[in-house]
Amino acid sequence: MTRSDAELLRAHLAGDRAAFHELTSRYQSLLWNFAQYWLHCREDAEEAVQDTLTRAYQAAASCRADDSIRGWLVQILKNICTDRQRHNRSRPAEPVPGEVLEQLPAPRNPIADHELRMDVRTALAELPREQRIVLTLVEMGYQVSEVAAVLGIAVGTVKSRGARGRIRMGQILSPDRPLQPATEER
Repeated sequence: MTRSDAELLRAHLAGDRAAFHELTSRYQSLLWNFAQYWLHCREDAEEAVQDTLTRAYQAAASCRADDSIRGWLVQILKNICTDRQRHNRSRPAEPVPGEVLEQLPAPRNPIADHELRMDVRTALAELPREQRIVLTLVEMGYQVSEVAAVLGIAVGTVKSRGARGRIRMGQILSPDRPLQPATEER
């Protein structure tokens, strides 16, 4: 025996998990046809029908069993399609001129970024401990005076260790520059 829409809705609200699927499967092709007609795009229509079924599931308690469930579902779909059309009109897809594309920076290369991070870590490991600590703290955003206070050394010492560390890092990271032996700090 086939249950009516009202019976299926009541069963769904009472906890029958299969009732909602049975109810909406009756109207799925209708919803699909309306969505295709309103949106003219297969992907948008698929999403609109899915959104309709999700909203109907969540708002099933707001539908009175004596109302037309078909009309209720179509109204939800119409609202979703109207929202999509508004959104698409407010942000029309326009091709970007070639001169604008040429000015954009190249996309980041995650492999090259990872390799650079590894090279920097390796270069930092080759620095004397005192230079490595100063460079790390300064690059983390600490002021020179804060680094001096944390390490218990003079501001001038922080500056000189930082300068020597940067020079040494540049030499390590640039293979074409001759490496100079690291000097021990005071």
